Amino acid sequence: MSKLMNAAAATVLALVPAVGAQAAAIGPDAAACRAGAAAPAVLVHIDGFKAHTGRVRVQVYGSDPADFLSKGKRLKRIDLPVASHGAMDVCVALPAPGNYAIAVRHDINGSGKSDWNDGGGFSRNPSISLVSLKPRYQDVVIGVGGVPRPVDITLNYRRGLSIKPVAGS
Repeated sequence: MSKLMNAAAATVLALVPAVGAQAAAIGPDAAACRAGAAAPAVLVHIDGFKAHTGRVRVQVYGSDPADFLSKGKRLKRIDLPVASHGAMDVCVALPAPGNYAIAVRHDINGSGKSDWNDGGGFSRNPSISLVSLKPRYQDVVIGVGGVPRPVDITLNYRRGLSIKPVAGS
């Protein structure tokens, strides 16, 4: 019986990722975030999905604060279907080391339009509210060197008269 239990335990352990293990990067730039990559990129870890439906959009803005969230001023945009479960790790290759701001939008119903139920987040996870949906560039800007930089973003959704993470209080 103990051999059977040991075999079952080994099978379970083989299926569970190691603590601290990172999911494989996805998106058209995924290769830029593979182990040993030596070029500027961000590996955006998106967590806190309210639902695993619709699409997620990652947009990168450059070093000019006036361009941040301005229509047509993004440097790069990656739009992907939301994973069926868990967090998502989206890789975005960048043109050069420098300062960047990351914005993520979860289009929960996949309509392509902003709805009250959609979620979003930014690099450095600033607080946002219904009266101030756009954080200041200074609150989201990050420096990226010559190698991929991990960036954790927790999604926020409208909850009553506030905007906060699903699991947050």
